Amino acid sequence: MTPAAVSCPAVLVAAPSSGQGKTTVASALARLHARAGRRVRAFKCGPDFLDPHWLTLATGQPVHNLDLWMTGEDDARQRLHEAARESDLIVVEGVMGLFDGEPSAADLAQRLGLRVLAVIDASAMAGTFGALAFGLQHFRPGMPWAGVLANRVASERHAQMLEQALQAGPGDAAASSWLGAVMRDARFSLPERHLGLTVAAELPDAMARLDAAADALADTLLGRMDTADLARWATEFAPPAQPVDTPPLLAGRTVAVARDAAFCFIYPANLDVLQAMGARLVYFSPLADEPLPACDAVWLPGGYPELHATTLAQGAQCRASLAAHVAAGRPLWAECGGMMALFDELVDQAEQTHAGWGLLPGRVVMQKRLAALGPQQLDLPAGSLRGHTFHYSRTETPLVPAAQTLAVRGGAVGPGEAVYRHGPVGASYFHAWFASAPAAAASLFLPEPA
Repeated sequence: MTPAAVSCPAVLVAAPSSGQGKTTVASALARLHARAGRRVRAFKCGPDFLDPHWLTLATGQPVHNLDLWMTGEDDARQRLHEAARESDLIVVEGVMGLFDGEPSAADLAQRLGLRVLAVIDASAMAGTFGALAFGLQHFRPGMPWAGVLANRVASERHAQMLEQALQAGPGDAAASSWLGAVMRDARFSLPERHLGLTVAAELPDAMARLDAAADALADTLLGRMDTADLARWATEFAPPAQPVDTPPLLAGRTVAVARDAAFCFIYPANLDVLQAMGARLVYFSPLADEPLPACDAVWLPGGYPELHATTLAQGAQCRASLAAHVAAGRPLWAECGGMMALFDELVDQAEQTHAGWGLLPGRVVMQKRLAALGPQQLDLPAGSLRGHTFHYSRTETPLVPAAQTLAVRGGAVGPGEAVYRHGPVGASYFHAWFASAPAAAASLFLPEPA
């Protein structure tokens, strides 16, 4: 029997561009309602690893990604349908500007019927605020709309000017979309570094920052919305036409996953897929120099090995156990930061050289400029995995790539990231979304056919 559609209030928090405060507002909104006892689920539009850490802290629930290309529409519909069955509110954080990217957050909103809450950094504007808000709402016909929130506002008088600018727009729709102003306040600023926001777990005052932001939001029209008000955002979520089949290809196998501050770029959905295919997951911390647990395969996900290179270089037990695992011919899949740690050397942004784990020849070098960014696809015999790449380092290695991903932009396809094979080790800068091709994902953790 096909599951029935489910209705749940839902909003997509968007902005004119990056850096407007989407994550702060989305997390504050989720935290505000979670504190009130409502069941809140949050999602992140696009392939981001970092913003979900803040949304997870705000909701206490796992945060999955939604992307019409990487995860696919059916995957997005299935996750939203499941969330709607058990939630009082769904908050989706957008990516970049509302209309940026192919597909964009606007595409997701229109395809899935998510009302758009526009967050605008109004710190350096007055009358233009009205024009910008009007443009976001009306640039594309039929945009589902929740309203607009002014962020980083200087004073109550500034807030009045912004509201008046909105009311000066044509028609009643512009005036009715005002949801308030959040004042500029360092207490709930979220710190950043070279890949994006700092991971929430690394800040001892992370929850205090979210609570301060939620308190500020509570003083706005948006923050004062109750259950009856939220009903205006009710969205009907239908189940996907074709749920993804997950074959038990890893039944009886144990996969060890590195997980700590150095290796923290993990989609919760990827862990779900591995378990759905029958894998038993065990975790270890290279930063704590924990030896590899007994396992059939290893996954070294992305993260920040360059920030912890000295500690990782000193981890003799972990390094030795990984070497023994590889020497025994057991599979190891490493992506981005996980791959970086495997080379003989890692050169950090201060140009200091650190010893790596020596399981791949050569070295990896950090640089100040972005090296690669964008959607990628890895074609394997068992299927095509979709994902993305985002890194500030480059490899210098004698290894000849065994394969190469495809970079996909605006319908054009070109060469992407190298995929290295060195004995049972597979490695690439490519971050995979396992649910896009479960059988292909399973092949990363199985011995190569003889």
